[in-house]
Amino acid sequence: MDPEAQATENGGSPEQLAPVGKLMISYEEFGDTTDETIVLIMGLGMQMLGWDEEFCTALAARGFHVVRFDNRDVGLSSKLSGRVNIPAGMAGLTGSAVYTLDEMAGDTAGLLDHLGLESAHIVGASLGGMIGQQLAANHPRRVSSLVSIMSNTGKRKLSTLPRPDAMRILLRSPAGSREEFIDRTAETFSVIGSPAYPPDPERLRARAAASYDRCFHPAGVARQLMAVLASGNRSSELQGIRTPTLVIHGSADRLVPPQAGKDTAAAIPGARLELIEGMGHDLPPELWPRFIELIEATARRAPTRRRSLSDA
Repeated sequence: MDPEAQATENGGSPEQLAPVGKLMISYEEFGDTTDETIVLIMGLGMQMLGWDEEFCTALAARGFHVVRFDNRDVGLSSKLSGRVNIPAGMAGLTGSAVYTLDEMAGDTAGLLDHLGLESAHIVGASLGGMIGQQLAANHPRRVSSLVSIMSNTGKRKLSTLPRPDAMRILLRSPAGSREEFIDRTAETFSVIGSPAYPPDPERLRARAAASYDRCFHPAGVARQLMAVLASGNRSSELQGIRTPTLVIHGSADRLVPPQAGKDTAAAIPGARLELIEGMGHDLPPELWPRFIELIEATARRAPTRRRSLSDA
């Protein structure tokens, strides 16, 4: 099935490319473009496929125009160049970083410009949550509301660092083949996933296969990780956020422990914390109805203001 027919069948638009500075950002839309917009930002090395089509269409059915996209260096968005030294970065030596979280947040702002939007509701998972936080901190007029899921402030302390088994998963060398990538993805989520909501192996492997076939680019994952390390502790910046904010975190997250979510909620004035028992570092389908309710409730807390640049 061609991409346009598949997108129509799934309720989304065909994938498009947005020029953002010198980059091209790949994105897809769901729902009525005249509705308020929710932009979904995915995590480290994850393509926009991490936001499942069923989740996007269910969110659009609540009366939202939903946009998912590939961050720079993954999927069909532009790839950068430059080798990074992750071991040095873990030790605080981040001079090899090619870009920072601020620049990744700028990509999201550029996508909003392309869509003709002054502001949108921002939902980010893991690295995507960090990007959303930076967007709200440094481009406050672009963010109507913020939902930060299983993310952190960049504060490094024992209670917020990945658990040893999760750290090993994060830092191992890239897969050498399609089959190895699929196997490793299944292994990864057996470690970092939600113990109370174990993933469907067939569904997980199918998404891994689709991701590999769409784009396998491990060098970009390393550059994204270095961007996180180079951005350091962002707690003081987050204290300036005034948009309605919800922090969602799992009590069983081994990659970004729950204390990181508590720190995020504490850093953002007025932020609400939703700690979900038995949730790890993934987005289990069993929790989608709860996520959607929480996202919608947070969006409804936002004050009414101009959201389209054409409304000026």
